[in-house]
Amino acid sequence: MTLIGLIRHGVTDWNYEHRAQGQVDIALNDEGRRQAELLSKRMENEKWDYIYSSDLSRAFETAQIIGRIKNIEVKTDPRLREMNCGLIEGTTEQDRVTKWGNGWSKLDLGIEPNAEIITRGMNCLMDISERHPDKKILIISHGALIGLTLKKLIPHIDTEEYLHNTSVTILNKDQFRWDCELYNCITHLNVE
Repeated sequence: MTLIGLIRHGVTDWNYEHRAQGQVDIALNDEGRRQAELLSKRMENEKWDYIYSSDLSRAFETAQIIGRIKNIEVKTDPRLREMNCGLIEGTTEQDRVTKWGNGWSKLDLGIEPNAEIITRGMNCLMDISERHPDKKILIISHGALIGLTLKKLIPHIDTEEYLHNTSVTILNKDQFRWDCELYNCITHLNVE
């Protein structure tokens, strides 16, 4: 059985400011690094064989912090990047309303369609799981990519809860389908 641990990156300043990050390469802030350190301590005694990450620094740094404690080299895959937010990248809701009006979300602002995000996420997860059958693989990525991909992979599980920074979701894949062992877990953030 293949096991995949999906992890959302640690927090950034733009998360706090409620800015659309998309594919802008925003670094972790100090709190995001602290979250990643706490997550790595949780992972210290768990068996994982591989670590894959988005190539955006907020995910890659989160993955590297885990990789150091696990002594596993992090491999990057650009398909694990966050959704492309087009013209709204770097903006807050208020910025968008000011610039395009209350109906901004109905405009064509170059935002990557959900179907494309899902296809990208599904293809990446399938490729990785086929490359490493019966292994345990950590994948560090972003909220929209993980959330939308989960809706497609495990439609029989309620995945409506907002994915927290450094949350862990564990999926297992047998011969026929994916299932979810753990969803959006952040118990590591409560330890200190």
